[in-house]
Amino acid sequence: MNTKRIVVLAYQGCMGMEVFGLCDTLLLANRVVKAMRGPEAAALFDVAVMSLSGGSVTTAGGHSIDTGKLRPRADLLVVPGMDVGDRDGCTHPQLRHAAEVRAIARLFAKGIPVAAVCVGAFLLAEAGLLDGRRGTTSWMFADDLARRFPLANVDPVAMLVNDSGVITTGSFTATFDLAIHLIQQNASPKEARAIMRIALLNQRASQAAFVDPALTAQPQLGTFSERVHGWLRDRLEQPYNLALLAEAFHVSGRTMLRRLQAETGQSPLAYLQSQRVDKAKRLLESSSLSVAQVSERVGYLDVATFSSLFKRLTDHSPAEYRRRFRVC
Repeated sequence: MNTKRIVVLAYQGCMGMEVFGLCDTLLLANRVVKAMRGPEAAALFDVAVMSLSGGSVTTAGGHSIDTGKLRPRADLLVVPGMDVGDRDGCTHPQLRHAAEVRAIARLFAKGIPVAAVCVGAFLLAEAGLLDGRRGTTSWMFADDLARRFPLANVDPVAMLVNDSGVITTGSFTATFDLAIHLIQQNASPKEARAIMRIALLNQRASQAAFVDPALTAQPQLGTFSERVHGWLRDRLEQPYNLALLAEAFHVSGRTMLRRLQAETGQSPLAYLQSQRVDKAKRLLESSSLSVAQVSERVGYLDVATFSSLFKRLTDHSPAEYRRRFRVC
């Protein structure tokens, strides 16, 4: 198997952990595979950290990285994310890397696949690589990505998406999920399992369990949608009844569905279900209520129905979620 040439594109203000987390995990993969195959075995990966001009690059944390000058030869170009704050207190990705965006677009046009870690997806989107493609980023900034780049098909909870030579990943630590993906593509299953065990890594399919709506910027909704959402939240435990909801707002059921979909991109039932699951997550994290009691508190007498919905929206069963996230 040929050694894969991985180039990590460092730039001023990039996240150092996303650079070195990937580099060091792939270095470990090389060491493990050589131990398993023998000293004459070729390395799985040849990893280089490069920048547009070469030389020293300062990360978001103020640390210097020595880089080589970017070359147009690679099997994969990896773009780390950037800091999401600045002196003005902004908490969204700042696209101040026009030269890097042009280089990303140019190298992709030459046939080099591109991957992004976390909010590095914004640079790929600015380069046009997400137009018409499915992609992801940190759940916290997925709505921002979709709003700023409407031609992108943004999955807000996927951990890793590979669409036609463009890989995007979830939040900060997804640099390790990208590393696992590359290892699994280039090592045998036995070797990949050994690497993951030694590194204490596991493959994650979704960000859904980590989503906390309280930490995301809430979209500006129309008065109608805000009123409907408030009405639903006040009746979280009551059975969903579209006719009753529509009657409360003096519209037909069809009009209710159309207006909510147009203003929020979501049906009233989907919103209600998301609110029920958010409340269930908080109860599972902070109370000793049984799963059945939690289910009842959020409007489900049938535990199986609740558990199915919970797993669909979080990628965990209620019991699994409690084991992982309980705080008391």
